[in-house]
Amino acid sequence: MYNKTAGIIIIGDEILSGRTQDTNANYIAKQLINNGIDLKEIRVIKDEFKTIKKTVLKFHKLYSYVFTTGGIGPTHDDITSKSISKAFNMEYCFHPKAFKILENYYPKGEFNEGRQKMAMMPKDVELIPNPLTVAPGFILKNIYVLPGVPEIMKKMVDYVFQNIK
Repeated sequence: MYNKTAGIIIIGDEILSGRTQDTNANYIAKQLINNGIDLKEIRVIKDEFKTIKKTVLKFHKLYSYVFTTGGIGPTHDDITSKSISKAFNMEYCFHPKAFKILENYYPKGEFNEGRQKMAMMPKDVELIPNPLTVAPGFILKNIYVLPGVPEIMKKMVDYVFQNIK
């Protein structure tokens, strides 16, 4: 019998268009089952502020754990972090530790504005380490915010399930 529940939100126009096949939901689902957590819902949504905010808030209220993948990279359509900040009326700013991690990772002169964007997130969140490319995800309340790139996401999910609260 399960006493914890979860929802997964896959964020990305590239998934909805069929250009990219989602494998993240399947991987997270297997981890949830292995950890005795009942997966209740998987939803694929657009890279759109209003949709991300509304979906994250709904899942936050419904489930013990919420996992998002996608939208935390360096490109213009990566708006997940900002959307989640706004959903919870939190300051969207550079996370000092995330900024330092990224700044130390990139060679001098290559830590450009796009890469710096990966250090922007809601104020005072807990970071999820990224052992491959160092750009961290984050935890806000019961929401685990992860990248969309499957190889990176898998490593970070493995960390999450070793440390899940």
